[in-house]
Amino acid sequence: MVELPSQEAPAPALVDEFDRLYRREGARMWRALAAYSGSREVAQDAVSEAFAQAIARGSAIRSPQRWVWKAAYRIAAGELQRRRAQSSLTVEPTFEEAEPAWEILAALGRLSPEQRAAVVLHYYAGYPARDIAHITESTPGAVWMCLSRGRRRLRRILEDADD
Repeated sequence: MVELPSQEAPAPALVDEFDRLYRREGARMWRALAAYSGSREVAQDAVSEAFAQAIARGSAIRSPQRWVWKAAYRIAAGELQRRRAQSSLTVEPTFEEAEPAWEILAALGRLSPEQRAAVVLHYYAGYPARDIAHITESTPGAVWMCLSRGRRRLRRILEDADD
């Protein structure tokens, strides 16, 4: 029988810290990733995996909130690439959302992945361009360009839907 190297269990205080972070940010992160990906499943998997990886890395993470947001976003983006869904994003309907929310989610699905990420992370998650650039591995200038173009495109899409 082959023995696998044992991993030390994370310190209880560290697990408590990530638990508090999950309680504070988990639902908001899930909603942001669901809006970004158009998939509740992708959002749930990305949030769960990001927190699992964070717990495994433990005290090596200097800024847990920032790290988990970036990891969750990158996991969701990678899953979308694997599914080749970026160009044909579809939103999974749910009875919990009001009609205008579906219009916005469907409109977000018509933005480029970069514009969608910038818009969701800025307007929903409340991150400034500098932090969005860090999460998406971009530059603040590119984020501002995506926000500007994304807002303009969303406005056109939603105005056309009203006609």
